[in-house]
Amino acid sequence: MALPSAPALLAARDLRAAELETNPAEAWLRIYAWMQLTRSTDNRILELFRQGLIKGTVTGGQGNEGLVVPLALLADKAVDVISFSHRGLGGHLIWSGHLCDHLNQYFANAASPTRAREGNIHHGDPAARSLPMISHLGAMLSNVAGATDSQRRLGRPAVGFAFFGDGSSSTGDVHESLNLASLLGLPMVFVIENNRYAYSTPVDEQFAPGTELFRRAAGYGMEGFAIDATDVPACARALAAAIARVRETSRPVLIEAHTLRLRGHAAYDTCDYMKPGESEAYFARDPLPRFRASLAASGHGARLDAIDTELSAFLEAAVTHSLALPKPDPAGMAEGLFAPPAPPLPWRAEPAAPQSWNLAQALNGALRKILAERPESVVLGQDIGAYGGAFKVTDNLLAEFGRARVFNTPLAESACTGYAIGLAVNGHRPIEEFQFADFATEAFTQITQNAATFHFRSGAACPMVLRFPCGTVQLGSFHSQELEATFLGMPGIKGLYPSTPQDAFDAMLAAYEDGNPVVIFENKALYRCKKQPVAWNPRYREVWQPRQVRQGEHATLVSYGEMLHTAAEAADYLAGEYEQTLDVFDLRGLSPLHLDAITASVRRTGRLAVVHEGRRTHGFGAELVARLTEACFGDLKTAPLRIGALDLPVPFAPELEDAYRPTRDQLIEQLAGWLG
Repeated sequence: MALPSAPALLAARDLRAAELETNPAEAWLRIYAWMQLTRSTDNRILELFRQGLIKGTVTGGQGNEGLVVPLALLADKAVDVISFSHRGLGGHLIWSGHLCDHLNQYFANAASPTRAREGNIHHGDPAARSLPMISHLGAMLSNVAGATDSQRRLGRPAVGFAFFGDGSSSTGDVHESLNLASLLGLPMVFVIENNRYAYSTPVDEQFAPGTELFRRAAGYGMEGFAIDATDVPACARALAAAIARVRETSRPVLIEAHTLRLRGHAAYDTCDYMKPGESEAYFARDPLPRFRASLAASGHGARLDAIDTELSAFLEAAVTHSLALPKPDPAGMAEGLFAPPAPPLPWRAEPAAPQSWNLAQALNGALRKILAERPESVVLGQDIGAYGGAFKVTDNLLAEFGRARVFNTPLAESACTGYAIGLAVNGHRPIEEFQFADFATEAFTQITQNAATFHFRSGAACPMVLRFPCGTVQLGSFHSQELEATFLGMPGIKGLYPSTPQDAFDAMLAAYEDGNPVVIFENKALYRCKKQPVAWNPRYREVWQPRQVRQGEHATLVSYGEMLHTAAEAADYLAGEYEQTLDVFDLRGLSPLHLDAITASVRRTGRLAVVHEGRRTHGFGAELVARLTEACFGDLKTAPLRIGALDLPVPFAPELEDAYRPTRDQLIEQLAGWLG
C-alpha cells in the first residue's frame, strides 16, 4: 500500500540561517507548516489514544513546537547528531521518515520503526544520527556527546543537540555531561526545555527561588543564555546564531528555552495540581496561534488557510494508512536481542612467537594490537593515560598512540559510559576501563538500560567493551565485588571471564569485534600471576565456549576466573587422595551461555558441581545449576552442589576474606563429602 503523498511544502526539511533575513516570508511559512503539522499530529494522537487505538500512553509536545521545529530545520541533518525528548515529535517529523513511519510507532504495528518493541515517542533513527531516547532523560546527553565526537573524529563538521527538561536538569548525568563536553571541547547545543513542571512538580519546588538554569553554564566554562520559545521569530534567530557559533568554535552552549506544556505531562495527567488561572495563561501565550496571527497580519492569510487544509487532509490519509497495517508478529523477537554475528576482523597473525606474559600483560598486548590495527578503536577510563591504569593494564598506551586514542576521563562513570555508547553507535569501537567493577554500578543505567537494549529497540549495533577488574585482593567491600550475576541478568549484555593470559588476549579480540556491549571480567588476583606463553590464536573466537581443563569420571565441576584454579587444585587433590576424578570446565563465556559440552559431561558423570567467587544467593551459579538440571534431571545421581562466597559484603582483613570466599581446603571438604 503506497504511502500518502506529502504536501510539497513539507519537502523542505532544512532552513539556512540566511533565509531568515533574505527570504523571511518563505522561511516563516515553512516553520509554520511544520509547527502546524506537529500540533495537529499531537492532537490527533491524543484522540486516537482516548479511542483505545493507541496503547500505553502519549506525551504531547503541544506548546513546544516554537522551539523544536526551528531547531530541527536549522540543523544540518546530513552530519549533525540529535536526541529529542518526549516533547519532540516535530523534530522527529523533520529529521527523517514519512509521517506514517512515526504514526506506526504510536500504533505499534508491523511497520513500526522499532518493530513495536519500544513505546510511542521512544524512537529515533540511529542511521541518521537521531538517537532514540530512554526514559532516563539526563542519560541521553552523553550519548549525543559521544556520537558528536565520533562525527568530528571522522572529519565531519557536526553539531550535537541534546534536549532535557527543567526536571531532568537536576540529575547527575546532566552535570557530568556538561562537564565532559566542555572538557573535550565538543560542539554541543544543550537545550533545557523549561516548561516549569517536572511531571507535577513546579520549578519553585525544584530549585531555589530566582534560579536561572542557564547560569549553570558558567561553572562548566561554556556560554549560556535563555530564550523565549513562544516568540518563534526571535527563537529561530537566536538558535541560528548559536548553532553557527558552536559549529565554528567547537565549544558547547547551554540554552534555557522557556516553553510551554499545554497538555500536561502525559495523556492521563489531569493537571489538577496547577494553580488557578495558570493553564489559561499558558494558552494565552501559545506560540502557534500567535505566530499564525502575525503571519496572517502580514498578508499571508490565504496561504495559511491553504496550508492548513492540505496538512489536515495529509494527516487523515496518513492515519488511515497506518491504522490499516497489520499488528506485529512476535516471531523472531528473541533473535533481535543481540546484533548479528559479524565476520572476523582481518587481524595480523601477531604476535607470531609466544610472549611470556601474565594476565595483565596479555590484556595490554591485546589493547596494543587493537589500537595498532583498528583505527576506529579508542581506549578510555579513569587514570588510564600516563599512569597506565589502576592495575597498569594500559601502561604505555598513551605514549604510543596519543591522547586522541587513549585518554583519561573525569570521575563520571555514567556520562563517560554514555559518551562511549554514542561513539559506538556512530562507527567507533570504544574500550572503557572501570577502575574497579564496583564503580560500574555508577553507570548501571547506561550499561543495562541503554547500551544493552540498543539493538533490540532500534536495530542499531552498539559495539563496546567494558573492562571490570573484580575479585578479592584485600581491598574491602567497595573494590572487590563479583558482579556478573548483577549485570548479566539484564538482557543484551555479553560477558567473558578469562582465567589465563592466552584467554585474556583472545577475549579482548573476540569482545572487540562483537557488535554488542561486552563485559570482560578481570579477576585482580590473576593480573600478576604466573606468566604463560601468549601468541596469536586463529581460533580466538572459541573463547566464547567452555574449555575442559581436567578429565574425569565421577562428577562434572564448572568454574571460571580465579576460582577455576582453586577448583582445579581441589580436583587434582581428590584424584590423588580419593581416586575421585572430575571433568573440570572453565566456563569462559558467561553470556550467552554455551553449555552443550558441559551438558554432555553431566549426562555422563551424573553429578554437577558449580564453584564461583561471587556470593552464593542469587549468584551466577544458580543459573548454571538451573539450566543444567533442566537439561540433565533424569541423569543426575544426586542433587547438584553449588559453592560460592558468603552472603555478605566483602570483608577487608585477610582472615575475614579467607572465610568469606571458597578456599582450596573448603572445596576439597565439600566436594569429598558430596561425592561420598
